[in-house]
Amino acid sequence: MDADKPVNTQKQAARPVLVWDVPTRLFHWLVVVLVAAAYATSELNWMGWHVRIGEMLLTLVLFRLLWGFFGSDTARFRNFMSAPAAAWQHLRHVLRREADLQVGHNSAGGWMVLLLLALLLGETLSGLYVNNDVADDGPLTQWVPASIANAITALHTILWDALLAAVALHVLAIAVYAVAKGHNLLRPMLTGRKRLPERIRAPRQASTIRALLLLVLSATLVTLLATYL
Repeated sequence: MDADKPVNTQKQAARPVLVWDVPTRLFHWLVVVLVAAAYATSELNWMGWHVRIGEMLLTLVLFRLLWGFFGSDTARFRNFMSAPAAAWQHLRHVLRREADLQVGHNSAGGWMVLLLLALLLGETLSGLYVNNDVADDGPLTQWVPASIANAITALHTILWDALLAAVALHVLAIAVYAVAKGHNLLRPMLTGRKRLPERIRAPRQASTIRALLLLVLSATLVTLLATYL
């Protein structure tokens, strides 16, 4: 071996690290499937299925919000939410090819997660109300003026269009990172692992039992909302 040849110690020291836990990955891919199913059932006018899918989506969103406070390190909002200036600084160099040393969401990706969650929450909550308003089976529907009920119905459509636009932007960002920066963002979300240098600490993982308890709590809240919204 040539003694004068530099050695890439970072590459040699890299090891697979679990960065995305099972609950976070399941949430991500179930939302992908359910959003596609919500679109299909809406187009086919299968409204019974559409409502059930919306309730499942709301359960997952509430779970993810709770997981953002009580879950694994990479799932917690405090660990990936940053100031808008930091996100803008990151986006300025989005085309720069560099090693992928990010543990969890980057500063721009964190804002995208928040946007998607907010749109999903608004869409599913408004959908619950619209369903009750049409069937007149929600205790609150008779107390809400027609103008507000119409506004909620319109909001449901607007939020859906905004959600589809945000999803398209999210997919585009994944493609840009793959082509421009050489970062494969899909593989870690499938396997949970990515190769990182030894100097980077592995994130703490929360227990599956905690995730199940939070999921049960979320499902209970959705049942109450579906009954009383």
